[in-house]
Amino acid sequence: MAKQSWVKKGLLFTPEMFEDRPEWMHGFAQAPNAIVFEDFVRVYFCCRPKPDERQQFVSYCAFVDFSSDGNFKPVRIASSPVLELGGLGDFDEFGTYPVSVFKKSSSVLLAYYGGWTRCESVPFNISLGLAESHDGGHHFSKYSKGPVLSHSPFEPFVVTSPKIRRFNKRWYLAYTAGVRWIYDENGRPEIIYKLRMASSEDGVNWTKFNRNLVDDVLGEDEAQACPDIFYANGKFHMYFCFREGLDFRSDPKRSYRLGYATSENLIDWQRDDSVLHIPVSETGWDSEMIAYPNVFELNGEIYMLYGGNGNGKTGFGLAKLVGGL
Repeated sequence: MAKQSWVKKGLLFTPEMFEDRPEWMHGFAQAPNAIVFEDFVRVYFCCRPKPDERQQFVSYCAFVDFSSDGNFKPVRIASSPVLELGGLGDFDEFGTYPVSVFKKSSSVLLAYYGGWTRCESVPFNISLGLAESHDGGHHFSKYSKGPVLSHSPFEPFVVTSPKIRRFNKRWYLAYTAGVRWIYDENGRPEIIYKLRMASSEDGVNWTKFNRNLVDDVLGEDEAQACPDIFYANGKFHMYFCFREGLDFRSDPKRSYRLGYATSENLIDWQRDDSVLHIPVSETGWDSEMIAYPNVFELNGEIYMLYGGNGNGKTGFGLAKLVGGL
C-alpha cells in the first residue's frame, strides 16, 4: 500500500483552555468526533468533573465549536452536557463515553454512545445507546432506556467505541467488543477487546458480523479500539488504535498507537499499520499515546482528530493529510 503523509497540527483543545468552564467539564477531552456545519466545525468529546469522595469518576458528552476556515479557532463550548446520565440501575448511570455523532438530515443528528455501569469484580461494563437531537446538536434525547447494541453469546463483555457511518443506504456501526478480562501483576483486571461491526436498515435493529475485523500484530492479548471508517477512491479506509494487553498504563511504549486497514466490501480487511505514520511526539501532550482517531473532510482537505496522553486527559489534537488516500 502507498504510504500516507500526515502532518501534525498540534494540540487543538483541552477544557483547561477555558478558565470559566463548568464544573462538569473539569478535565479530559476524550474520543473526539467532528461534524461539519456550514460555518463551523463541531467536535463532540467526553469529559469529567472532579472525582467524588471515593475517587470515582463519571463522564459526560460535550462539544466545542471551531472556525471552519482551516485555522480551527475555538469559538464556543457547550454550556451543559448534551446527554444526561442514566437513572438508578440504568446501563448509562455512570457515564456516556465514547460518542459518535452523525448528521442524519438537516434537522436531525444521531448520537451512538457508550453507556457505563460500575461492577464488582471488574471496574465497568459498557453497552451502546442511541439518542437524537432536533436542536442542532446542543441536546440529545435518548431513544430508549436500554441499549440498542449490547452483549451477546459471541461478544460477552464490554461493547464500546462506536463509530456510526452510512454506506449504500445502509447503516454500519463499527465498534469494540471485549473478548476476555485478564489480571495484571498487581491483580488489576484489564479488558482485551477487538474491532467488530454490525449493520442495520433502521439504525435501531442491528445484525452483528460476529467476527474480528483485523488480525492481531501484538499477539492474542492485543487490545484494539475506535474503528473509524472513511470512504475514498473506491476503498474503505479504517483508522483505529491498539495497545498491549498489560502494563500499558506504566510503560508508554506499550500504550495506544494508530493502526490502519482497507477493504472493498466492509467485511474483509487488509491491515497494514506501516501505511499510517503518525508517531507519538518526543515530548508533550501526545508523547505517550495516540488514540481514538476520527477522520473527516473540510474544504477539500482530509483531517484526523486524535486523543493524547491518559486517554485524552491532555486533550485532543489534529493532523492533516498531505496528498490523497
